[in-house]
Amino acid sequence: MQECQMNSVPTPPKAAIRPHEMTMHGHSRVDNYYWLNERENPEVKAYLDAENQYAEACLKHTEPLQEQLFKEITGRIKQDDNSVPIKIRDYYYYTRYEEGGEYPIYCRKKHSLEAPEEILLDGNVLAEGYAFFEIGEVSLSENDRLLAYSVDTVSRRIYTVYIKDLETGMLIGKPITGTSGNVVWASDNKTLFYGVKDETLRPFKIMRHQMDTNSNDDVEVYCENDEAFICYISKTKSRKYLIINSDSTLSSECRILESDQPEKEFRVFQERQSDMLYVIDHYREHFYIQTNADGARNFKIMRTPVRHTGKSNWEEIVPHRDRVMIEGFTIFDKFFVIEEREEGLVKIRVKLWNGDIDYYIGFEEPAYTVAVGANPDFDAVTLRYSYNSMTTPPSVYEYDMEKCTRILLKRQEIVGGYNPEEYVTERLMASSHDGVLVPISLVYKKNFVVDSDKIPQSKKSGSSVNTGVFDRPLVLYGYGSYGSSVDAYFSLARLSLLDRGFVWAIAHIRGGEEMGRQWYDDGKMLNKKNTFLDFIACAEHLISLGYTSPQKLFAMGGSAGGLLVGAVANMRPDLWKGIIAQVPFVDVVTTMLDKNIPLTTGEYDEWGNPNEKQYYDYILSYSPYDNVEAKDYPAMLITTGMHDSQVQYWEPAKWAAKLRALKTDHNPLYLKTEMDYGHGGASGRFEGYKEIVLEYAFMLNELGMI
Repeated sequence: MQECQMNSVPTPPKAAIRPHEMTMHGHSRVDNYYWLNERENPEVKAYLDAENQYAEACLKHTEPLQEQLFKEITGRIKQDDNSVPIKIRDYYYYTRYEEGGEYPIYCRKKHSLEAPEEILLDGNVLAEGYAFFEIGEVSLSENDRLLAYSVDTVSRRIYTVYIKDLETGMLIGKPITGTSGNVVWASDNKTLFYGVKDETLRPFKIMRHQMDTNSNDDVEVYCENDEAFICYISKTKSRKYLIINSDSTLSSECRILESDQPEKEFRVFQERQSDMLYVIDHYREHFYIQTNADGARNFKIMRTPVRHTGKSNWEEIVPHRDRVMIEGFTIFDKFFVIEEREEGLVKIRVKLWNGDIDYYIGFEEPAYTVAVGANPDFDAVTLRYSYNSMTTPPSVYEYDMEKCTRILLKRQEIVGGYNPEEYVTERLMASSHDGVLVPISLVYKKNFVVDSDKIPQSKKSGSSVNTGVFDRPLVLYGYGSYGSSVDAYFSLARLSLLDRGFVWAIAHIRGGEEMGRQWYDDGKMLNKKNTFLDFIACAEHLISLGYTSPQKLFAMGGSAGGLLVGAVANMRPDLWKGIIAQVPFVDVVTTMLDKNIPLTTGEYDEWGNPNEKQYYDYILSYSPYDNVEAKDYPAMLITTGMHDSQVQYWEPAKWAAKLRALKTDHNPLYLKTEMDYGHGGASGRFEGYKEIVLEYAFMLNELGMI
């Protein structure tokens, strides 16, 4: 498709050029679109509106397809759905949705699931009148009477906290505004702790609120002064201790306090040390610690007496292993459950405290997502966990750790029918630029027949690669930052692409932790380009095996994944039919030099601090915005949100403006700004799918499949 220039629609918007020179380390950059960061400037809104109108006009002919896709996707959703109940003390808690409802309804039943339902919060009622609505955290007092919950109605991740008396159904006191959304009750049933953000939206302070006082009288109990750290409050599974957690990329520190003595001072569990992370939980006479201390890069598990919490008292109970990363643990009275990651896949390990039992719960598919769920009962011998894969819908299991048997409690129902046997999921390994093998998870529908004469010989000669897929449209998705692993997951919306012959692939690139902590270290700071080169290698591998071709291949990523696809668009524009960049972090140098932008100072351990020349030079060498050139680019759809708290709207806007000015092709370039939303897009069960169907329509249009 060519850039939309017909007489019946507007010509591409052109942002005004207003050179802004920035000099650092003796190097000068000129940013012609720096002025787009002026949020209150009417010209900025006019430009964003013009881009929205242009995209809408050029894609207007796809609206029937978008409507069809939206109906397809939302038609698969069971509208009157319930979560699996969780028993806490005397109540069973669950959420449910009603027919046509966008938001969850929080409910409980006392003693029995046959008891009358009590509605705690109805998200649909609370959301009335708001373009955006999100419930952040929900915290219940120990006597089950008071409910604290946080709400964001702007999409800036700044929350207002409300307290509800569940016996009377009335709100108590004045709402607490300007919070981080983090709320935890002490055990005295009258003291609430909550988090506060600073002007850069960094959670930096913990406050104490007494039920019999006004919020203006709330007491500051902790302030995190190091700008590289955030802080939040939590509670141990035992409910006995409150924990103030201070976290940065490479270091952490906990402060603890008995939950029934909330007016006393928190005390440091173990002082922060550089390059030492730890998290804690409590059971009986010990705290249990997951940490990378003393060179345990993939983490180990320690324990220490409750009265002697310093590191010198820690004793090892699960050792570090070079090839296995510990991701978390859950404590029971008889069992100790550990989430481990090996060769890119999460495994659940079950140990008896006396050592007589030590085994793994087995999973049969080649790629999947599994996570231990809510297990509040210490005495339970059953483990609740969630499971899904690229072909298996989200499922909740209960596993008997004594009998080694499992029961499926719930699997997401796909309305209209869904047969997983019609789809294939595979796991491949691509060799990157330095010989490192990078996993790829992919899924596609079986029954698309191709001309066997066109299948490469490599796919006919006993290769493990399935010969039923060849030269199809393919979406390659990636993230690759912050040690965040993207496991093979099910998507109800994705079926609309798979059923049209698409392949969906996830590149498990360095910068995540799919292959352990080293995988993360090798994809950040001065190793960041490995992330981009891994993604390119995955694309080339899929092309070489015949799964797709550059004329049918799309790159997709959001936020730091938007940085990824922006970088590979500059590095290898010839590989892609199209690029979908969701809320992309693309103006890396300028953002990382501005301490006033949210999250910047806490990111130095991820990207490097460009105030130091070696990091400035390295970041500048890949920053997508700084490396736009006068050359051909693939078709591009760029999305952002006016209220984005993570990646400010002007980064994608500036990038689109610069691309328009310099690119030499006639491929479409669309910038879509959601004027009411932020980083996470639209709120609600159905509204978010409107953004997805736009992306799908963009790809189908580029392929001429409308």
